[in-house]
Amino acid sequence: MCEKDVLERLYEVVLERKRNPQEGSYTCYLFDKGLDKILKKVGEESAETIIAAKNGVAPETVGEISDLIYHLMVLLAAQEIPLSAVMEELDRRSQKIGNLKQFHTVDRET
Repeated sequence: MCEKDVLERLYEVVLERKRNPQEGSYTCYLFDKGLDKILKKVGEESAETIIAAKNGVAPETVGEISDLIYHLMVLLAAQEIPLSAVMEELDRRSQKIGNLKQFHTVDRET
């Protein structure tokens, strides 16, 4: 199965929960609590992903990245942004060559 298919299926499940709330669904709970709760969870999962990666335990990192992706899908659905918009942007970016940005250097001595 293609990775894109997995993401699309996950997004469709999230959209279905938004359209047809089911009692006991965590996804529905997030939609019910609103954008602030969804954003809080995205932030928490981002931090947990960083910690897991820093600890260097691959299975924990994979789990946290999976949690983060799920919460990002909920955010996309809450904002009514289609997954295809993200996939198209990623595709566009993957076609760029030599796109290293010039970083602003800060003189830390002053």
